[in-house]
Amino acid sequence: MDTIFALATGEGKSGLAVVRISGTSAWSAVTALGVDLPAPRKTALRKILDSEGGVLDEALVLLFEDGKSFTGERVAELHLHGSIAIVRAVLAELGKLPELRLAEPGEFTRRALENGRLDLVQVEALSDLIESETEGQRRQALRVFEGAFGEKVGQWRVNLIRAASLLEAVIDFADEEVPEDVSDEVSDLIGRVSKEIGEELEKSGAAERLRLGFDVAIIGAPNVGKSTLLNALAGRDAAITSHIAGTTRDVIEVRMDLGGLPVTLIDTAGVRETEDEVEALGVARALERGDRADLRIFLSDTGTFPDVPRRDSDLVFATKGDLSKDPTAISALNGHGVDRVVTAIQDRLKERSTDGGLVTRERHRMALERATVLLENSARFLNIGTDQYDLAAEELRSAIRELEILIGQVDVEAVLDEVFANFCLGK
Repeated sequence: MDTIFALATGEGKSGLAVVRISGTSAWSAVTALGVDLPAPRKTALRKILDSEGGVLDEALVLLFEDGKSFTGERVAELHLHGSIAIVRAVLAELGKLPELRLAEPGEFTRRALENGRLDLVQVEALSDLIESETEGQRRQALRVFEGAFGEKVGQWRVNLIRAASLLEAVIDFADEEVPEDVSDEVSDLIGRVSKEIGEELEKSGAAERLRLGFDVAIIGAPNVGKSTLLNALAGRDAAITSHIAGTTRDVIEVRMDLGGLPVTLIDTAGVRETEDEVEALGVARALERGDRADLRIFLSDTGTFPDVPRRDSDLVFATKGDLSKDPTAISALNGHGVDRVVTAIQDRLKERSTDGGLVTRERHRMALERATVLLENSARFLNIGTDQYDLAAEELRSAIRELEILIGQVDVEAVLDEVFANFCLGK
């Protein structure tokens, strides 16, 4: 396998730049740069030289042996000064070496997968960890990256293999006397795994929303202060505000971190009957976007609200407290009560994300749903009797295969390109 190299830190001027090299020729590549190799996993300050002996930089050099690196291969890291010129020169020197080539996006992580250092859900979690914008996303991604999901799937797989082996024993010795009836144990194993998978699937919606972000729509009649509230929550003038009703005619979205949760605030057109064709389109969009939102905030300055079907989770606030002098009403204009809005949003969303589970992607959910159907089929065949054990065992084997595909043990080539598409060269 080729030895690969790339800049592992962000491009551009910085205090530090790390160049990573992975493969059988990683250490010899460092030697080719005029470096006296330090002991593995011991940093050492070394001069980095070009092919003519000129000094490119003075850097920390760190080596990892086979099986003890991120990729599972022999790895070398050059911790350079973060000069664009230095990085460019060092990469150019490495590119001259015949046994080296520039890494493709995500190739270091892909090698970690192929060498058993990570499973596929950990690879996806690493991508999520890099992309995380809020504390909630970071914690969720780190939990999966540390192997919590892989361990759970691994235990399900062990239990199902045990169940399948019991059925296989009965099938293989069908003409002989089987010492005991295995159906109770097999049924218990299938039931236990099915129950645990079901529990994870129940939490999958919240887990995926935490990864992608929650949508919070602000809904109300025209000129009740929706855009003013959006601006107050966002801390900037994201939406145009005016005393003229119908100013907002399209959906305006603002992405923000709200108490560690990723939230997209959505300002919508005022909901009312109108003969203005453009405004009517805005109202239709407002209703459609609000219907798809995870949480809706209804505002009113008169105590009346648009005729929109309500949910138990909806938040309701009276507005323009600065004019009405109503102490229970909020005023986005002077900030009175805005903290109550923030707290209410956080409380509602935290109820959904506190135990969001580990199924963070549609791929995970679909694999587990297929496995659930196969387990149900297996249990049904098991209940019919011993003459259907071969079918029950086949359904179990298929369920096991779905779990293996989920964590990347078999048949994952079709999804690898998509998984690694968002990785940078240095990962």
